[in-house]
Amino acid sequence: MKLKYIYNGVAISLLLCVASCSLDKNPVDTYSDVTEGVTEAGKEVVFKDKAAVQSHLTSLYNLMRDRQEHWYLDLLLIADSHSDNAYAGTTGAEVVPFETNSIEGSNSVIARDWDRYLADMAKANLLICNIDGVQDNSLTSSERQQYAAEAKIFRAMILFDMVRIWGDIPVVTEIGDDITAENIEEVYEQYFPSQIPEAEVYQQIERDLLEALAYAPDNNTNDKTLFTKSVARTLLAKVYAEKPLRDYAKVIQYCDAVAADGFDLVSDLEDLFGMNEAGTDVKMRNTKESILEAQFSTANGNWCTWMFGRDLANWNNNFTWAKWVTPSRDLIKCFEDEGDNARFAQAVVYYACTWSNYYPSDNYPFMYKCRSAYNSLIKYRFADVLLLKAEALILQSTPDLAAAATIIDRIRARAGLRPLASSVKGSQASMLEALLKERRLELAFEGQRWFDLVRTDKVEEVMNAVYAKDSGRKTQAYAFNKDSYRLPIPQSVIDTNDKIQQNPGY
Repeated sequence: MKLKYIYNGVAISLLLCVASCSLDKNPVDTYSDVTEGVTEAGKEVVFKDKAAVQSHLTSLYNLMRDRQEHWYLDLLLIADSHSDNAYAGTTGAEVVPFETNSIEGSNSVIARDWDRYLADMAKANLLICNIDGVQDNSLTSSERQQYAAEAKIFRAMILFDMVRIWGDIPVVTEIGDDITAENIEEVYEQYFPSQIPEAEVYQQIERDLLEALAYAPDNNTNDKTLFTKSVARTLLAKVYAEKPLRDYAKVIQYCDAVAADGFDLVSDLEDLFGMNEAGTDVKMRNTKESILEAQFSTANGNWCTWMFGRDLANWNNNFTWAKWVTPSRDLIKCFEDEGDNARFAQAVVYYACTWSNYYPSDNYPFMYKCRSAYNSLIKYRFADVLLLKAEALILQSTPDLAAAATIIDRIRARAGLRPLASSVKGSQASMLEALLKERRLELAFEGQRWFDLVRTDKVEEVMNAVYAKDSGRKTQAYAFNKDSYRLPIPQSVIDTNDKIQQNPGY
Protein backbone atom coordinates (compact mmCIF):
# COMPACT_ATOMS: atom_id res chain seq x y z
CA MET A 1 0.00 0.00 0.00
CA LYS A 2 1.03 3.64 -0.28
CA LEU A 3 0.82 5.80 2.82
CA LYS A 4 -0.26 9.30 1.82
CA TYR A 5 0.42 11.99 4.41
CA ILE A 6 -1.40 15.31 4.40
CA TYR A 7 0.16 17.44 7.06
CA ASN A 8 -2.02 19.58 9.31
CA GLY A 9 -1.18 23.01 10.65
CA VAL A 10 0.91 25.80 9.25
CA ALA A 11 3.74 23.64 7.99
CA ILE A 12 1.27 21.78 5.92
CA SER A 13 0.13 24.78 3.97
CA LEU A 14 3.65 24.89 2.58
CA LEU A 15 3.41 21.24 1.70
CA LEU A 16 0.01 21.65 0.16
CA CYS A 17 1.50 24.13 -2.28
CA VAL A 18 3.53 21.40 -3.82
CA ALA A 19 1.03 18.55 -3.31
CA SER A 20 0.77 15.89 -0.69
CA CYS A 21 3.79 13.97 0.50
CA SER A 22 3.97 10.22 0.19
CA LEU A 23 6.13 7.30 1.23
CA ASP A 24 6.05 4.60 -1.44
CA LYS A 25 5.79 0.98 -0.38
CA ASN A 26 3.96 -0.33 -3.45
CA PRO A 27 2.49 1.35 -6.54
CA VAL A 28 -0.67 3.39 -6.06
CA ASP A 29 -3.76 1.37 -6.82
CA THR A 30 -6.49 3.59 -5.39
CA TYR A 31 -7.76 7.11 -5.69
CA SER A 32 -6.40 9.64 -3.22
CA ASP A 33 -6.81 13.30 -2.37
CA VAL A 34 -4.37 14.21 -5.15
CA THR A 35 -4.64 11.49 -7.79
CA GLU A 36 -7.52 9.82 -9.60
CA GLY A 37 -5.87 6.43 -9.94
CA VAL A 38 -3.03 5.10 -12.07
CA THR A 39 -2.35 4.00 -15.61
CA GLU A 40 -1.54 0.39 -16.43
CA ALA A 41 2.12 1.36 -16.24
CA GLY A 42 1.66 2.53 -12.65
CA LYS A 43 1.78 6.27 -13.39
CA GLU A 44 -0.43 8.44 -11.20
CA VAL A 45 -3.33 10.13 -12.96
CA VAL A 46 -4.23 13.51 -11.50
CA PHE A 47 -7.13 14.27 -13.86
CA LYS A 48 -8.62 11.27 -15.63
CA ASP A 49 -10.58 13.27 -18.22
CA LYS A 50 -11.94 16.64 -19.31
CA ALA A 51 -14.79 16.50 -16.83
CA ALA A 52 -12.32 16.10 -13.95
CA VAL A 53 -10.37 19.15 -15.13
CA GLN A 54 -13.51 21.24 -15.41
CA SER A 55 -14.63 20.11 -11.97
CA HIS A 56 -11.30 21.16 -10.49
CA LEU A 57 -11.45 24.55 -12.23
CA THR A 58 -14.92 25.06 -10.79
CA SER A 59 -13.50 24.28 -7.36
CA LEU A 60 -10.97 27.11 -7.83
CA TYR A 61 -13.78 29.55 -8.53
CA ASN A 62 -15.70 28.28 -5.52
CA LEU A 63 -12.77 29.07 -3.24
CA MET A 64 -13.56 32.78 -3.50
CA ARG A 65 -17.06 31.97 -2.26
CA ASP A 66 -16.32 29.23 0.22
CA ARG A 67 -13.16 30.63 1.83
CA GLN A 68 -14.53 34.06 2.66
CA GLU A 69 -12.20 34.56 5.64
CA HIS A 70 -8.99 35.36 3.78
CA TRP A 71 -10.52 36.50 0.51
CA TYR A 72 -12.73 39.10 2.19
CA LEU A 73 -13.25 39.10 5.96
CA ASP A 74 -9.63 39.19 7.13
CA LEU A 75 -8.59 41.43 4.24
CA LEU A 76 -11.02 44.06 5.53
CA LEU A 77 -9.64 43.64 9.03
CA ILE A 78 -6.13 44.28 7.69
CA ALA A 79 -6.99 47.07 5.26
CA ASP A 80 -9.62 48.97 7.25
CA SER A 81 -9.26 48.16 10.97
CA HIS A 82 -5.45 48.27 10.73
CA SER A 83 -5.80 51.69 9.10
CA ASP A 84 -7.72 54.83 10.07
CA ASN A 85 -10.97 53.63 8.46
CA ALA A 86 -12.25 51.39 11.25
CA TYR A 87 -11.88 50.00 14.74
CA ALA A 88 -11.52 46.30 15.41
CA GLY A 89 -15.19 46.17 16.38
CA THR A 90 -15.09 43.26 18.78
CA THR A 91 -13.04 42.82 21.95
CA GLY A 92 -11.51 39.55 20.73
CA ALA A 93 -7.83 39.19 21.54
CA GLU A 94 -7.03 38.08 17.98
CA VAL A 95 -8.81 41.06 16.39
CA VAL A 96 -8.01 44.06 18.62
CA PRO A 97 -4.25 44.01 17.77
CA PHE A 98 -5.08 45.12 14.23
CA GLU A 99 -6.49 48.34 15.70
CA THR A 100 -3.80 48.90 18.35
CA ASN A 101 -0.81 47.94 16.17
CA SER A 102 0.21 45.05 18.39
CA ILE A 103 -0.02 42.14 15.95
CA GLU A 104 2.34 39.27 16.72
CA GLY A 105 3.40 36.11 14.94
CA SER A 106 1.16 34.08 17.23
CA ASN A 107 -1.98 35.81 15.92
CA SER A 108 -4.43 33.18 14.72
CA VAL A 109 -5.93 35.40 12.02
CA ILE A 110 -2.69 35.78 10.10
CA ALA A 111 -1.90 32.09 10.62
CA ARG A 112 -5.28 31.15 9.15
CA ASP A 113 -4.74 33.43 6.17
CA TRP A 114 -1.24 32.10 5.45
CA ASP A 115 -2.47 28.52 5.56
CA ARG A 116 -5.45 29.10 3.33
CA TYR A 117 -3.69 31.20 0.73
CA LEU A 118 -1.08 28.48 0.32
CA ALA A 119 -3.69 25.72 0.24
CA ASP A 120 -5.51 27.64 -2.51
CA MET A 121 -2.26 28.00 -4.42
CA ALA A 122 -1.78 24.25 -4.22
CA LYS A 123 -5.08 23.72 -6.00
CA ALA A 124 -4.06 26.16 -8.72
CA ASN A 125 -0.69 24.43 -9.11
CA LEU A 126 -2.38 21.07 -9.45
CA LEU A 127 -4.22 22.23 -12.55
CA ILE A 128 -1.39 24.27 -14.06
CA CYS A 129 1.16 21.48 -13.72
CA ASN A 130 -1.03 18.58 -14.85
CA ILE A 131 -3.44 19.79 -17.49
CA ASP A 132 -1.12 19.02 -20.41
CA GLY A 133 -0.89 15.39 -19.30
CA VAL A 134 -4.63 14.71 -19.32
CA GLN A 135 -5.30 11.76 -21.62
CA ASP A 136 -8.61 12.87 -23.10
CA ASN A 137 -8.76 13.94 -26.75
CA SER A 138 -12.00 15.82 -26.16
CA LEU A 139 -9.98 18.33 -24.11
CA THR A 140 -8.73 20.56 -26.90
CA SER A 141 -5.47 22.46 -26.99
CA SER A 142 -7.28 25.80 -26.71
CA GLU A 143 -9.24 24.57 -23.70
CA ARG A 144 -6.06 23.39 -21.99
CA GLN A 145 -4.50 26.82 -22.57
CA GLN A 146 -7.58 28.66 -21.31
CA TYR A 147 -7.99 26.58 -18.15
CA ALA A 148 -4.30 26.95 -17.31
CA ALA A 149 -4.58 30.70 -17.90
CA GLU A 150 -7.50 30.97 -15.49
CA ALA A 151 -5.55 29.05 -12.86
CA LYS A 152 -2.52 31.31 -13.36
CA ILE A 153 -4.66 34.40 -12.80
CA PHE A 154 -5.97 32.82 -9.61
CA ARG A 155 -2.42 32.02 -8.48
CA ALA A 156 -1.37 35.60 -9.25
CA MET A 157 -4.26 36.90 -7.13
CA ILE A 158 -3.10 34.76 -4.21
CA LEU A 159 0.52 35.85 -4.52
CA PHE A 160 -0.47 39.52 -4.84
CA ASP A 161 -2.47 39.45 -1.61
CA MET A 162 0.29 37.53 0.18
CA VAL A 163 3.21 39.68 -0.94
CA ARG A 164 1.43 42.88 0.05
CA ILE A 165 0.75 41.47 3.51
CA TRP A 166 4.05 39.69 4.24
CA GLY A 167 6.66 40.80 1.68
CA ASP A 168 9.22 38.00 1.20
CA ILE A 169 7.31 34.71 0.97
CA PRO A 170 7.91 31.20 -0.39
CA VAL A 171 6.67 30.78 -3.95
CA VAL A 172 6.02 27.27 -5.21
CA THR A 173 4.88 26.70 -8.77
CA GLU A 174 5.63 23.00 -9.20
CA ILE A 175 4.26 19.74 -7.79
CA GLY A 176 6.63 18.12 -5.31
CA ASP A 177 8.07 14.66 -5.84
CA ASP A 178 6.93 11.79 -3.64
CA ILE A 179 9.18 11.37 -0.62
CA THR A 180 10.96 8.04 -0.26
CA ALA A 181 13.70 6.88 2.06
CA GLU A 182 16.15 7.28 -0.84
CA ASN A 183 15.31 10.84 -1.93
CA ILE A 184 14.16 12.59 1.25
CA GLU A 185 17.16 14.92 1.36
CA GLU A 186 16.77 15.85 -2.32
CA VAL A 187 13.08 16.70 -2.14
CA TYR A 188 13.11 18.31 1.31
CA GLU A 189 13.49 21.76 -0.24
CA GLN A 190 10.31 21.22 -2.27
CA TYR A 191 8.27 20.80 0.87
CA PHE A 192 10.03 23.36 3.05
CA PRO A 193 11.00 26.10 0.57
CA SER A 194 12.85 29.30 1.38
CA GLN A 195 11.37 32.75 1.10
CA ILE A 196 12.22 34.66 -2.02
CA PRO A 197 12.67 38.44 -2.17
CA GLU A 198 9.55 40.53 -2.62
CA ALA A 199 10.70 41.74 -6.03
CA GLU A 200 10.95 38.14 -7.28
CA VAL A 201 7.44 37.41 -6.02
CA TYR A 202 6.19 40.32 -8.11
CA GLN A 203 8.10 38.98 -11.11
CA GLN A 204 6.30 35.65 -10.74
CA ILE A 205 2.95 37.44 -10.53
CA GLU A 206 3.83 39.44 -13.64
CA ARG A 207 4.89 36.28 -15.48
CA ASP A 208 1.68 34.44 -14.61
CA LEU A 209 -0.49 37.36 -15.73
CA LEU A 210 1.34 38.05 -18.98
CA GLU A 211 1.20 34.36 -19.91
CA ALA A 212 -2.49 34.22 -19.00
CA LEU A 213 -3.40 37.24 -21.13
CA ALA A 214 -3.00 35.28 -24.34
CA TYR A 215 -5.47 32.54 -23.44
CA ALA A 216 -7.81 33.72 -20.66
CA PRO A 217 -11.45 34.30 -21.59
CA ASP A 218 -12.60 37.77 -22.60
CA ASN A 219 -14.75 39.89 -20.32
CA ASN A 220 -18.27 38.47 -20.14
CA THR A 221 -20.78 41.21 -19.33
CA ASN A 222 -23.19 38.59 -18.01
CA ASP A 223 -20.74 36.80 -15.73
CA LYS A 224 -18.25 38.77 -13.63
CA THR A 225 -17.18 35.74 -11.61
CA LEU A 226 -14.61 34.64 -14.21
CA PHE A 227 -10.82 35.00 -14.21
CA THR A 228 -10.75 36.92 -17.48
CA LYS A 229 -8.26 38.96 -19.46
CA SER A 230 -9.78 42.01 -17.76
CA VAL A 231 -8.95 40.59 -14.33
CA ALA A 232 -5.37 39.97 -15.49
CA ARG A 233 -5.11 43.54 -16.82
CA THR A 234 -6.51 44.94 -13.56
CA LEU A 235 -3.97 42.98 -11.56
CA LEU A 236 -1.13 44.06 -13.85
CA ALA A 237 -2.10 47.71 -13.29
CA LYS A 238 -1.98 47.09 -9.54
CA VAL A 239 1.31 45.19 -9.73
CA TYR A 240 3.05 47.96 -11.69
CA ALA A 241 1.89 50.53 -9.11
CA GLU A 242 3.78 48.72 -6.34
CA LYS A 243 7.40 49.63 -5.57
CA PRO A 244 9.25 46.46 -6.64
CA LEU A 245 8.08 46.68 -10.27
CA ARG A 246 6.86 50.28 -10.30
CA ASP A 247 6.21 51.50 -13.82
CA TYR A 248 3.58 54.20 -14.04
CA ALA A 249 3.45 54.08 -17.85
CA LYS A 250 2.36 50.43 -17.58
CA VAL A 251 -0.15 51.27 -14.86
CA ILE A 252 -1.77 53.74 -17.26
CA GLN A 253 -1.50 51.26 -20.17
CA TYR A 254 -3.34 48.50 -18.33
CA CYS A 255 -5.91 50.82 -16.77
CA ASP A 256 -6.72 52.03 -20.28
CA ALA A 257 -6.91 48.42 -21.47
CA VAL A 258 -9.48 47.64 -18.78
CA ALA A 259 -11.54 50.62 -19.90
CA ALA A 260 -11.29 49.39 -23.49
CA ASP A 261 -12.75 46.07 -22.36
CA GLY A 262 -16.05 47.90 -21.82
CA PHE A 263 -16.06 48.72 -18.11
CA ASP A 264 -17.58 51.95 -16.83
CA LEU A 265 -18.97 53.54 -13.70
CA VAL A 266 -22.55 52.74 -12.79
CA SER A 267 -24.62 55.89 -12.40
CA ASP A 268 -26.03 54.83 -9.02
CA LEU A 269 -23.80 53.34 -6.31
CA GLU A 270 -26.82 51.50 -4.98
CA ASP A 271 -26.50 49.21 -8.01
CA LEU A 272 -23.24 47.88 -6.54
CA PHE A 273 -24.28 47.33 -2.94
CA GLY A 274 -28.06 47.65 -2.64
CA MET A 275 -30.98 45.28 -2.26
CA ASN A 276 -34.02 44.90 -4.48
CA GLU A 277 -37.19 46.72 -3.45
CA ALA A 278 -38.64 43.65 -1.79
CA GLY A 279 -35.46 43.10 0.22
CA THR A 280 -35.31 39.50 -0.93
CA ASP A 281 -32.19 39.65 -3.09
CA VAL A 282 -29.30 41.87 -4.11
CA LYS A 283 -30.30 44.70 -6.46
CA MET A 284 -27.84 43.84 -9.25
CA ARG A 285 -25.06 41.43 -10.16
CA ASN A 286 -22.61 41.73 -13.05
CA THR A 287 -22.75 45.52 -13.28
CA LYS A 288 -20.62 47.31 -15.85
CA GLU A 289 -18.39 48.52 -13.01
CA SER A 290 -17.69 45.10 -11.52
CA ILE A 291 -14.55 43.38 -12.83
CA LEU A 292 -14.50 40.34 -10.54
CA GLU A 293 -16.99 39.29 -7.89
CA ALA A 294 -17.99 36.22 -5.93
CA GLN A 295 -21.75 35.75 -6.20
CA PHE A 296 -24.31 34.23 -3.87
CA SER A 297 -27.86 33.10 -4.38
CA THR A 298 -30.92 32.76 -2.19
CA ALA A 299 -30.05 29.07 -1.94
CA ASN A 300 -26.40 29.56 -1.02
CA GLY A 301 -25.81 32.73 0.94
CA ASN A 302 -22.81 34.83 1.95
CA TRP A 303 -22.13 34.46 5.67
CA CYS A 304 -19.68 37.38 5.86
CA THR A 305 -22.55 39.76 6.44
CA TRP A 306 -22.96 38.21 9.91
CA MET A 307 -19.50 39.46 10.81
CA PHE A 308 -20.10 43.10 9.87
CA GLY A 309 -23.72 43.96 10.71
CA ARG A 310 -27.24 42.92 9.91
CA ASP A 311 -28.35 40.54 7.21
CA LEU A 312 -31.08 42.61 5.57
CA ALA A 313 -32.63 39.48 4.11
CA ASN A 314 -32.92 37.99 7.62
CA TRP A 315 -33.11 40.92 10.04
CA ASN A 316 -32.31 39.28 13.38
CA ASN A 317 -29.97 36.59 12.10
CA ASN A 318 -26.72 36.48 14.14
CA PHE A 319 -27.15 39.97 15.57
CA THR A 320 -26.45 39.18 19.21
CA TRP A 321 -22.68 39.75 19.32
CA ALA A 322 -20.28 42.61 18.53
CA LYS A 323 -19.27 42.86 14.89
CA TRP A 324 -15.87 43.30 13.26
CA VAL A 325 -14.68 46.42 11.39
CA THR A 326 -16.65 49.21 13.05
CA PRO A 327 -16.47 52.52 11.12
CA SER A 328 -14.14 54.97 12.86
CA ARG A 329 -15.02 58.50 13.92
CA ASP A 330 -12.17 59.72 11.75
CA LEU A 331 -13.65 58.14 8.64
CA ILE A 332 -17.15 59.36 9.45
CA LYS A 333 -15.78 62.88 9.94
CA CYS A 334 -14.00 62.63 6.57
CA PHE A 335 -17.33 61.87 4.89
CA GLU A 336 -19.04 64.70 6.79
CA ASP A 337 -16.33 67.29 6.08
CA GLU A 338 -16.55 66.48 2.38
CA GLY A 339 -20.36 66.61 2.40
CA ASP A 340 -20.22 63.16 0.86
CA ASN A 341 -23.69 61.93 1.69
CA ALA A 342 -24.09 59.56 -1.27
CA ARG A 343 -21.03 57.43 -0.57
CA PHE A 344 -21.54 57.62 3.18
CA ALA A 345 -25.00 56.09 2.73
CA GLN A 346 -23.45 53.16 0.90
CA ALA A 347 -20.59 52.66 3.38
CA VAL A 348 -22.09 53.22 6.85
CA VAL A 349 -25.43 52.48 8.48
CA TYR A 350 -26.69 52.98 12.05
CA TYR A 351 -28.63 50.41 14.09
CA ALA A 352 -29.54 49.89 17.70
CA CYS A 353 -27.70 46.92 19.18
CA THR A 354 -26.94 45.33 22.55
CA TRP A 355 -23.26 46.33 22.84
CA SER A 356 -21.46 49.66 23.20
CA ASN A 357 -17.79 48.90 22.59
CA TYR A 358 -17.18 52.09 20.58
CA TYR A 359 -20.48 53.98 20.37
CA PRO A 360 -23.75 54.20 22.33
CA SER A 361 -25.73 51.03 21.70
CA ASP A 362 -28.84 52.92 20.55
CA ASN A 363 -27.06 54.58 17.61
CA TYR A 364 -24.23 52.31 16.55
CA PRO A 365 -22.53 52.55 13.11
CA PHE A 366 -21.81 49.45 11.03
CA MET A 367 -19.93 48.76 7.83
CA TYR A 368 -22.65 48.59 5.15
CA LYS A 369 -21.14 47.38 1.88
CA CYS A 370 -21.92 43.74 2.63
CA ARG A 371 -25.50 44.07 3.79
CA SER A 372 -27.14 40.75 3.06
CA ALA A 373 -26.40 37.08 2.55
CA TYR A 374 -26.92 37.62 -1.18
CA ASN A 375 -24.55 40.54 -1.74
CA SER A 376 -21.66 39.83 -4.08
CA LEU A 377 -18.14 40.16 -2.70
CA ILE A 378 -16.63 42.54 -5.24
CA LYS A 379 -12.90 41.91 -5.49
CA TYR A 380 -12.09 44.45 -8.23
CA ARG A 381 -14.16 47.27 -9.69
CA PHE A 382 -13.61 49.98 -12.26
CA ALA A 383 -13.61 52.97 -9.87
CA ASP A 384 -10.51 51.50 -8.24
CA VAL A 385 -8.86 51.19 -11.66
CA LEU A 386 -9.70 54.79 -12.62
CA LEU A 387 -8.29 56.16 -9.38
CA LEU A 388 -5.18 54.01 -9.79
CA LYS A 389 -4.64 55.62 -13.18
CA ALA A 390 -5.02 59.05 -11.57
CA GLU A 391 -2.37 58.05 -9.01
CA ALA A 392 0.01 57.08 -11.81
CA LEU A 393 -0.62 60.37 -13.63
CA ILE A 394 0.20 62.30 -10.46
CA LEU A 395 3.33 60.35 -9.50
CA GLN A 396 4.91 59.65 -12.89
CA SER A 397 8.20 61.40 -13.69
CA THR A 398 6.34 64.08 -15.68
CA PRO A 399 3.07 64.53 -13.79
CA ASP A 400 -0.14 65.19 -15.69
CA LEU A 401 -2.15 66.78 -12.92
CA ALA A 402 -4.91 68.01 -15.22
CA ALA A 403 -5.64 64.50 -16.52
CA ALA A 404 -5.58 63.13 -12.98
CA ALA A 405 -7.98 65.84 -11.82
CA THR A 406 -10.36 64.95 -14.65
CA ILE A 407 -10.54 61.37 -13.39
CA ILE A 408 -11.00 62.38 -9.77
CA ASP A 409 -13.69 64.89 -10.71
CA ARG A 410 -15.50 62.16 -12.64
CA ILE A 411 -15.59 60.00 -9.54
CA ARG A 412 -16.69 62.96 -7.43
CA ALA A 413 -19.44 63.88 -9.87
CA ARG A 414 -20.96 60.43 -9.51
CA ALA A 415 -21.04 61.03 -5.74
CA GLY A 416 -22.73 64.40 -6.24
CA LEU A 417 -19.66 66.43 -5.22
CA ARG A 418 -18.14 69.52 -6.78
CA PRO A 419 -14.87 69.33 -8.76
CA LEU A 420 -11.57 69.73 -6.96
CA ALA A 421 -10.56 73.32 -6.21
CA SER A 422 -8.16 74.98 -8.63
CA SER A 423 -5.66 75.44 -5.81
CA VAL A 424 -5.56 71.66 -5.35
CA LYS A 425 -5.15 70.93 -9.04
CA GLY A 426 -1.96 72.98 -9.34
CA SER A 427 0.17 71.05 -6.84
CA GLN A 428 1.47 67.49 -7.05
CA ALA A 429 1.46 67.14 -3.25
CA SER A 430 -2.10 68.48 -2.99
CA MET A 431 -3.26 66.22 -5.79
CA LEU A 432 -1.79 63.15 -4.10
CA GLU A 433 -3.60 64.06 -0.88
CA ALA A 434 -6.82 64.58 -2.82
CA LEU A 435 -6.35 61.24 -4.60
CA LEU A 436 -5.81 59.36 -1.35
CA LYS A 437 -8.85 60.98 0.23
CA GLU A 438 -10.92 60.12 -2.83
CA ARG A 439 -9.82 56.50 -2.70
CA ARG A 440 -10.58 56.43 1.01
CA LEU A 441 -14.16 57.66 0.54
CA GLU A 442 -14.88 55.73 -2.65
CA LEU A 443 -13.36 52.41 -1.57
CA ALA A 444 -14.05 52.40 2.17
CA PHE A 445 -14.56 48.83 3.46
CA GLU A 446 -13.34 47.28 0.22
CA GLY A 447 -9.92 46.18 1.47
CA GLN A 448 -7.87 49.06 0.02
CA ARG A 449 -6.96 51.73 2.60
CA TRP A 450 -3.99 50.10 4.38
CA PHE A 451 -2.39 49.08 1.09
CA ASP A 452 -2.89 52.61 -0.29
CA LEU A 453 -0.99 54.03 2.69
CA VAL A 454 1.81 51.47 2.31
CA ARG A 455 2.13 51.98 -1.44
CA THR A 456 2.44 55.78 -1.07
CA ASP A 457 4.66 55.72 2.05
CA LYS A 458 1.97 57.39 4.17
CA VAL A 459 1.70 54.84 7.01
CA GLU A 460 3.72 56.75 9.61
CA GLU A 461 2.28 60.14 8.73
CA VAL A 462 -1.35 59.02 8.83
CA MET A 463 -1.42 56.26 11.42
CA ASN A 464 0.78 57.82 14.12
CA ALA A 465 -1.45 60.91 14.05
CA VAL A 466 -4.89 59.29 14.05
CA TYR A 467 -4.86 58.01 17.63
CA ALA A 468 -4.68 61.54 19.02
CA LYS A 469 -7.47 62.95 16.86
CA ASP A 470 -9.83 59.93 16.98
CA SER A 471 -11.24 59.71 20.49
CA GLY A 472 -12.75 56.29 19.91
CA ARG A 473 -9.60 54.37 19.08
CA LYS A 474 -8.06 52.00 21.58
CA THR A 475 -4.60 52.91 22.84
CA GLN A 476 -1.79 52.61 20.33
CA ALA A 477 0.59 49.86 21.48
CA TYR A 478 3.54 50.65 19.19
CA ALA A 479 4.36 53.50 16.87
CA PHE A 480 4.22 52.75 13.16
CA ASN A 481 7.54 52.72 11.28
CA LYS A 482 8.99 51.16 8.14
CA ASP A 483 8.86 47.72 9.76
CA SER A 484 5.09 48.13 10.11
CA TYR A 485 4.59 47.99 6.34
CA ARG A 486 4.59 44.18 6.50
CA LEU A 487 2.70 41.97 8.95
CA PRO A 488 4.44 39.27 10.99
CA ILE A 489 4.82 35.84 9.47
CA PRO A 490 2.99 33.23 11.57
CA GLN A 491 5.35 31.92 14.25
CA SER A 492 4.14 28.38 13.67
CA VAL A 493 5.48 28.59 10.11
CA ILE A 494 8.89 29.68 11.35
CA ASP A 495 8.90 26.96 14.00
CA THR A 496 8.30 24.33 11.34
CA ASN A 497 10.55 25.65 8.56
CA ASP A 498 13.91 27.08 9.61
CA LYS A 499 14.33 28.64 6.16
CA ILE A 500 11.57 31.16 6.91
CA GLN A 501 12.72 34.32 8.65
CA GLN A 502 10.45 36.63 10.63
CA ASN A 503 9.84 40.09 9.19
CA PRO A 504 11.86 42.90 10.84
CA GLY A 505 10.26 44.46 13.89
CA TYR A 506 8.42 41.38 15.15
